[in-house]
Amino acid sequence: MRNVTHYWGESSSSTSLSSQNDTEDDRMIAIVLAEEYANLDGAVGTRLSNLAPVRHVPRINSFIPNISDARMDHQRLLHRLKIYGLCEVKVSGDGNCQFRAISDQMYKSSEHHKYVRKEIVKQLKDHRSLYECYVPMKYKQYCKKMAESGEWGDHVTLQAAADKFAAKICLLTSFRDTCFVELTPLNKVPKCQLWLSFWSEVHYNSLYAFQAAPVRDKPRKKHWLF
Repeated sequence: MRNVTHYWGESSSSTSLSSQNDTEDDRMIAIVLAEEYANLDGAVGTRLSNLAPVRHVPRINSFIPNISDARMDHQRLLHRLKIYGLCEVKVSGDGNCQFRAISDQMYKSSEHHKYVRKEIVKQLKDHRSLYECYVPMKYKQYCKKMAESGEWGDHVTLQAAADKFAAKICLLTSFRDTCFVELTPLNKVPKCQLWLSFWSEVHYNSLYAFQAAPVRDKPRKKHWLF
């Protein structure tokens, strides 16, 4: 994969048929929702238009910061949100936050995260040659792990999301030296933009201009969210 410069046992026949129908229903709901919200608000992009994005290199999660570093990173992210007049719509810190945040941007609800994860894993499996070089483990094992609910998404799944959904994914980050990161789909023209905040290696949220932020149900806190 090239780096991008600009910033997704057995059962009875009746059970199988029911599962197939459920899958088709999920797909149709997702398509309808995606079309409904295709015209995304450009306010966030306008506010960040003067920032220079950095190169994105897909990688798996390698470390989790200690409490002290995490708190410092979080304060840095909050400061940047304030500077640019941006607001996070918080999603649950249940291990599915990357997929929930993408779901919120695409469908205005984080509850389609299972569908988002399934489609990203399908992208990983169908286009193994694009991602395998970034995964330092057996690739089938990695895909199996990422298919599990609660497994943290990483920078490889984020690139796969950009490719699968033909989306430019824009991250406002808490990295000390990297404020703004963009991922673009490989060999595709982006059809939409997804805006996420990234509390480095800890949590993703959905990002909006402050005055345009929708009201969502408050997610339950987890121990790593302050």
